[in-house]
Amino acid sequence: MKVLAIGFSNVRRMLRDRSNIFFVFIFPIAIIFLIGAQFGGGVSPGLGIYLEADGDIGSDIAEAIESTDSIDARRFGTEDELIDAVERGHVQAGVFIPSGIEDTVASGDTAEIGFVARPEGAGPQMEAIVGSAVAEVMRPLGAARFASDQTGEAFSDALAVAESIAEGSAPVEIEVAAVGESLFPESLGQFGLGASSQLVLFTFLTALAGSAALILTRQLGISDRMLSTPTSLGSIVVGESFGRFAVAMVQGLYIIVLTLIIFRVDWGDPVAALLLLLVFSAVGAGAGVLMGSLFSNDQQAGGVAVVVSIGLGALGGCMFPLELFSPTMQTVAHFTPHAWALDGYAELIRRGGGTTDILLELGVLAAFAVALFAIASWRLRVAITRP
Repeated sequence: MKVLAIGFSNVRRMLRDRSNIFFVFIFPIAIIFLIGAQFGGGVSPGLGIYLEADGDIGSDIAEAIESTDSIDARRFGTEDELIDAVERGHVQAGVFIPSGIEDTVASGDTAEIGFVARPEGAGPQMEAIVGSAVAEVMRPLGAARFASDQTGEAFSDALAVAESIAEGSAPVEIEVAAVGESLFPESLGQFGLGASSQLVLFTFLTALAGSAALILTRQLGISDRMLSTPTSLGSIVVGESFGRFAVAMVQGLYIIVLTLIIFRVDWGDPVAALLLLLVFSAVGAGAGVLMGSLFSNDQQAGGVAVVVSIGLGALGGCMFPLELFSPTMQTVAHFTPHAWALDGYAELIRRGGGTTDILLELGVLAAFAVALFAIASWRLRVAITRP
């Protein structure tokens, strides 16, 4: 009972700290939302269109581009507005459609349609989409230009014949098939990738930041007063360790439940997801107790906790998907517990696995937890009993 009392007192202390209202409860959900909105599935890249004049074939090209489902097309009134929108990232690319395209082609010149894109993102893919739409609309003009040159017929007459033939011809159908296993399946929700990575990051961060509370317990003499009661040193060590574990679990469960309700994140097998959270929370708790026993200044420990947590999170795949790491960096990443936890959640969320599919990840994380708790318990005993 004393162990539970010590542990739950740490949870109450976390919940009463007003700064945690933002950093523990608001900030993680805001980050998940931002990641999902920026990089998650279901968001079409923006394409700006500047049409110099309505009523000619340029309007057909604009409508063909706008009918593409995979992009979010927007029209702009001037070239400068469109260029500014691309520069500021309001749209990822822009297409400039001049007037008089038919007259240009009829005179034998080449009609130029401008395209600009940001150096990063979906620019190349959007260029291919624009090119396909332009080619489809311009096909009758090209055929009419060729027929007019070969037969000497007027361009307008040849164009009328080409358009009538084009209307009766079947469009070319292109089928795209992915070979092998997709890194990110289409079934993955918009917020699924960000939710799992931020769950791992903030669970570990909250557990590690709890080391400051452990240091304050010693500085304020609470540990000494507990030792003066019929409370063994072992009970204090286990109780403080359970407190770090409970704090990590509160953070993790909060993220899972809220993302499930708000963002409809499918965490897969609930039993397996909970087991993975339990073991990873134990890893975070062991690291938090170890840090709390190594430092004697709570502010110093809090700063180091943030740096270590973000550094390990970045190396372990919380900032950038592990699947996009190079083979060497993937090997290095798996020296962190974060990478193993993310592998487990990837198996559950993306591939629909269960507990048996993440036994390796659970085993490795359990080994991390045992090693950290073994060292942390020894160090905490020394710190508490040290004069």
